[in-house]
Amino acid sequence: MAFYQCPKCKKTWQYPIEKCPNCFLKLEKLRSTKIRVAGISKVQIPTMFHPKTPYFVLLLEDENGNKWVQKSVKEYEIGDEFKIETSKDKNAVAIWRIKYDILETIEKVIELLDGITPHQKSWWGAKILILPTLISPKHPYLAENTSPEFLKATIQYLIEIGARTENIKVVAQSFDEAPIETSAQKSQLLRVCQEKKILPINLAEKNFVRKGDLEVSEEVFSSDLIINLPILRIGKASAGENLFKFLKKENYLAQKYLSSDEEILKNLINSLPEILTIAEANSVQKSDGFVAHLGLVLASFNPLNLDRIFFEITMEKNLPEILKEVEIENIPILGREIEEVKFDVERYG
Repeated sequence: MAFYQCPKCKKTWQYPIEKCPNCFLKLEKLRSTKIRVAGISKVQIPTMFHPKTPYFVLLLEDENGNKWVQKSVKEYEIGDEFKIETSKDKNAVAIWRIKYDILETIEKVIELLDGITPHQKSWWGAKILILPTLISPKHPYLAENTSPEFLKATIQYLIEIGARTENIKVVAQSFDEAPIETSAQKSQLLRVCQEKKILPINLAEKNFVRKGDLEVSEEVFSSDLIINLPILRIGKASAGENLFKFLKKENYLAQKYLSSDEEILKNLINSLPEILTIAEANSVQKSDGFVAHLGLVLASFNPLNLDRIFFEITMEKNLPEILKEVEIENIPILGREIEEVKFDVERYG
């Protein structure tokens, strides 16, 4: 858990504010390194947001005396060290809840996956490609496209670990009649790119290389780090399907006549280099088009595993063909347990 402290008066906040209201100085971020359980409450009455009982509400305290509460399905004793394991397993899915700060949550899920390193091992010259969900000219509150806040936080994270903005590209393309430029503007993703001085690219205007039956954007193979940045939707394999935007539009539409999306995606994933997926599940769109608040971020190097875990969290029973062969029992879970964040969004959201 991160806290924010004024360097002068030493007052501390659990949420990020730009400046100390007393000293008007920029706050410093404090990271908790050693956490212990200071108190425990056992809950046995189910509620709409917490349907499975019993569970435990832990009062946690870090080495600086800062305290916060967190739900847990695992039982602890007062005084126990509270430690969350990381993993290098590329099939693992990291889950973390957004408390106040999207940037902090993105940092956490990447930490759970044991961090990221560009292919060339140096952030200074690393070429980074970001693929957000950008499918329609709609405002952010409709949760159709990756939110501007989520894209901005991802870019800020990359800058803070040493990446240069001139080496970051945000890419997209339109698979329908709506110009990608219109979608980028109305979704406010273009504004984020302009603020951060990031180069936005329409993949349809770039070159494609043939990989078997597929034509894949050349930009993919000239990047040192690729980040798939989908916004998740109820009942959709959003993380996996977002990768279709790396294909040439005409090639993808032609393949749909010959193969299922499941077959196309399998062939595409096999032809792509390693991709980190950081999925936004803060405000999620339901099947009826309304938006529910889930408040999560998921991350994995395996987009299909991530989609399958999202279906489990949202208690969706009807799996798309793309996910029916994904065995959830074999997916390592990092961070928060599924039972801690599970919520029937379609029913109660």
